[in-house]
Amino acid sequence: MSLAEPKILGIESSCDETAAAVVQGGKRVLSSVVASQIDIHRKYGGVVPELASREHLRQIVPVVREAVAQAGITLKDVDAVAVTQGPGLVGALLVGMTYGKALAMSLGKPLIGVNHLAGHVHAVFLEASMTGAAIPELPALCLIVSGGHTMLYRVTGDGSRPFTYTRVGGTRDDAAGEAYDKVARMLALGYPGGPVIDQLAAHGDSKAIRFATPKMTGNQHDFSFSGIKTAVLYHLQRHKELEPEIAARREALARGERTAAALKPLCTQPTLDLIASFQHAVVEDLVTRTLAAAAETGAKSILVTGGVAANSALRKRFEAEAKRAGRIAFFPSRALSTDNAAMIAAAGYASYAAGIHSDSTLNADPNLPLAARLYGAAS
Repeated sequence: MSLAEPKILGIESSCDETAAAVVQGGKRVLSSVVASQIDIHRKYGGVVPELASREHLRQIVPVVREAVAQAGITLKDVDAVAVTQGPGLVGALLVGMTYGKALAMSLGKPLIGVNHLAGHVHAVFLEASMTGAAIPELPALCLIVSGGHTMLYRVTGDGSRPFTYTRVGGTRDDAAGEAYDKVARMLALGYPGGPVIDQLAAHGDSKAIRFATPKMTGNQHDFSFSGIKTAVLYHLQRHKELEPEIAARREALARGERTAAALKPLCTQPTLDLIASFQHAVVEDLVTRTLAAAAETGAKSILVTGGVAANSALRKRFEAEAKRAGRIAFFPSRALSTDNAAMIAAAGYASYAAGIHSDSTLNADPNLPLAARLYGAAS
């Protein structure tokens, strides 16, 4: 890659990670710094918006400085500043947005507002560029699955402008990652719940408990995970014998024993079977609906991105089923799956290359839509 390729500084603060990165030419990550807030929000079992905003204020300046330093450049060497505009927590978004706008103005550099969800899509292409793997063929069907989102988009483009997105489906209630966290809270498995559930599920029987597949009226490509979360709750209410071990795990968490290895000895086999069955049901629903949508929309590739895309069972199942359907499933690395600024910089580069910039009126939008239209809707 030419040294003259534009360097984009990306800033991400949509939820509970303060992140900054420098990406060159939309393909080469020169630096990526993420300051996590997990320890702050852990005792609440989820993200507290006000605390998140305060921590972003504390971290934003040192995180950006570290990203620039790790890239071996100065702020004057940056060609543009890309900031997450939304969706996300409005207070958190405003921290990164305000700092990015001030930085771009002081440097006299272009400002680019980026949709957080578009960043997740670009993470897949960034991963392929960095590893030398095949670039996903378009049109693609992308599943964005995280603690805040479970969405399906048809992704099209010709390489001359930013991708075009068409919304195919989405969750009607809880996001998949949110369901993981809520089930983990019921079972006293700590926060975030996804990684621990993923590791413990390997020790249980995924067919021990059958959870019903949601029957969706209207759009069959929509998701719903509140039902399975409630089913776990009812299961626990029927099995009071599991309460002592839940209490024991809660005490272990209070002592700081949060890893799957530390919690597994405190899980009976029925609990491990419950965990495995829960994960199996969520993964099967995600894979089945995504593959059906890919077939209907004529997708040549399947993209799976977002924090839950790091789940080992989900990756394994997608790879096998996509291959069986004659398609290839693409994932970003685990570092690029979770919220990060490299994906924001990569998405920002696409706009920069097309001459699309934002002005000083750019503002945070907690409900910023990605798709201009819905799949199947009249043009």
